[in-house]
Order: sequence, then C-alpha cells, then structure tokens
Amino acid sequence: MLIPGGHGPMQDLAVNEDVARVLAAMLPDTSKVVAALCHGQAAFLPAGEAEGQWLFKGRRLTSFTDEEEASTGLAANAPWLLGERLRQVGARYDSGPAWSSYVVVDGNLVTGQNPTSAAEVARAVLGELSARVGS
Repeated sequence: MLIPGGHGPMQDLAVNEDVARVLAAMLPDTSKVVAALCHGQAAFLPAGEAEGQWLFKGRRLTSFTDEEEASTGLAANAPWLLGERLRQVGARYDSGPAWSSYVVVDGNLVTGQNPTSAAEVARAVLGELSARVGS
C-alpha cells in the first residue's frame, strides 16, 4: 500500500475509517509493505484509535516537516501540523534537512519526508517487496 502526499490526506484520510481498517490489516502482516510520502502519513492517524491503541505508536517514521509547511506559507492556515501531530500520538518521528530527500524504513513501513523523497521511497518499497518475495 502506498499513500501519496498532498494536502488531501490531511483532510480526507486523516479521519477515514476505511483506510484505518486497511492499515490495521496490512501493517501487522510483515509480508506486506505499507508506505506513505509527504502528507500521506496523515492517513495513519485514525489507525487503531477505535481499539484504543494507535497502530503506529513507537514506529520510526518521517513526513512533511513542520518547518517545510511553514516555509510554504500554509502552516498558519492549517488546523494542525503533521510532524507535530505524529509525535503527539506516539511516532518515533525523524526528519532530514528541509526539502531534501529523506526516507525512513522501519520493518515493513516505508515513509518519505517530501516530494523530493519520491524516487527514494519507490526504491525502498521495491527493495522491501523484493526481500519479501525472496524469503
């Protein structure tokens, strides 16, 4: 599963219970790969909430940073910032320099910081899929 970025996921996927159910079925299955890029990680927010345990708690990941959001001039209009929100709910959040390619792989979870990270995310996902086919 690859969740693309853009501001759409911040509005739609951050509260989508159907996506939360798909993530809940996929992430615990280490034969599957879950990936998100830029703002796509907003889709992770509702995953596991109904059961009282956020599915991504303690997982290492990255996303579009609050610094990058501020530099676009959109942070002041946002109801919340993704990096801050992910840290608040329990992610082990990490980021690279603003606007550089930065990817975090934590088991079967692949996340990319921003659009510049797209090619590196694709390579990481293909690598993770290849590893699973070979095993």
